[in-house]
Amino acid sequence: MTKLRINVGLRASLVATLAALAATGAGSAFAQAYPVTPQQRAVAQQTAQAGIPVGELSPTAPDEYTVKSGDTLWGISHMYLRSPWRWPELWGMNINEIKNPNLIYPGQVLYLDRSNGRARLSTRRGGSGGGDYGTIKLTPRTRYESLSGLALPTLNPSLIEPFLSEPIIVDQDTLKTAPHIVAGNDDRVLLARGDRAYAIGDAGAPLVEQPGPIRSFRVFRDATPLTDPATGENLGYEAHYLGKVELKRGQSEATQLDNGKEVTNVVPATIDITAAREEIRAGDRLLPEPPRSLVSYAPRAPDHVIEGGRIVSVYGNAVQFVSQNQVVVINKGTRDGIEAGHVLAILKNGQTIVDRAGAPDNTGKQTLKLPNERIGLLMVFRPFEKASYALVLEVSDAPQANDLLVNP
Repeated sequence: MTKLRINVGLRASLVATLAALAATGAGSAFAQAYPVTPQQRAVAQQTAQAGIPVGELSPTAPDEYTVKSGDTLWGISHMYLRSPWRWPELWGMNINEIKNPNLIYPGQVLYLDRSNGRARLSTRRGGSGGGDYGTIKLTPRTRYESLSGLALPTLNPSLIEPFLSEPIIVDQDTLKTAPHIVAGNDDRVLLARGDRAYAIGDAGAPLVEQPGPIRSFRVFRDATPLTDPATGENLGYEAHYLGKVELKRGQSEATQLDNGKEVTNVVPATIDITAAREEIRAGDRLLPEPPRSLVSYAPRAPDHVIEGGRIVSVYGNAVQFVSQNQVVVINKGTRDGIEAGHVLAILKNGQTIVDRAGAPDNTGKQTLKLPNERIGLLMVFRPFEKASYALVLEVSDAPQANDLLVNP
């Protein structure tokens, strides 16, 4: 069987074309477009020319590494750098050959040049000089893969995909005024996938059909208040995700005679339940399905000082302590300059204790505050106005609600 040889110089164009196809609908809702900010590009260009000090490399940084299926950009950054959130530096070390920092994919070989006390990463042995870009061999195969899956993701997508569309943080009025389910078909109380139900919107915002695709909604219940551990401020309400529905027939009105008088009654909208994580029932609220969008995460430290950052809660019922790859709510959001991709360090909030051995001047016991200890890293992936969802990337202890968050 003939093997196809593709010059690496054309490879980025091929992947970029496939990514563009994915953006038009061929790919997943969670395909990543990876926009690059001017600041990130400036840092990368500077690093591309000078490299970084060898001392800033991870002690175990390999001289040669072949990217494998299942790798992530965060993992590769961690492999090469002591501070993996310094993503622009990792990109900068190979900017001349990888125009888009995220078009790194299985089969690509990375070479580390440590000459003259500076480190540079290249896709060619010996650094960024001229010469042949090399070739890769592609053998025809029958397995089908998503176009959006060619480039490496920043993180393992399965860890955060559910949180991109399921739980949300809203203000109390948003959920109170949202359309709600009034009844199930055939007097059913608990509803599941495939069931038909009826819902109604407020008088000012009836649940009606609109031109275009069928309207889809997510179903929520039990908005839990989120309170800032530091200030006591209400940060919003975390709505509990239950499932999805489609609008089949819009809300309307019907006039009928009642004891000789015309009476106008509201006719609820008809909806079909298309997905259900838990049983759905009357009173549950409907919020519009958000548009499918490309999501990008460029792990980086915030460019401003984060003050008063805290973990508000751990996602999941009756969960107190946090482990790696769990999702938490933090008390910082877009109003605080928080963006998707921001990496923060977790500090264990040192306990306040009483020294029962007495004060140095022998006047009695004294109160002491133990130092805050750094115990992990997290990355914001879904910011709201006053709070955000973040993924815990690394832990050396067991973080919990009320632990502190600072710049990494």
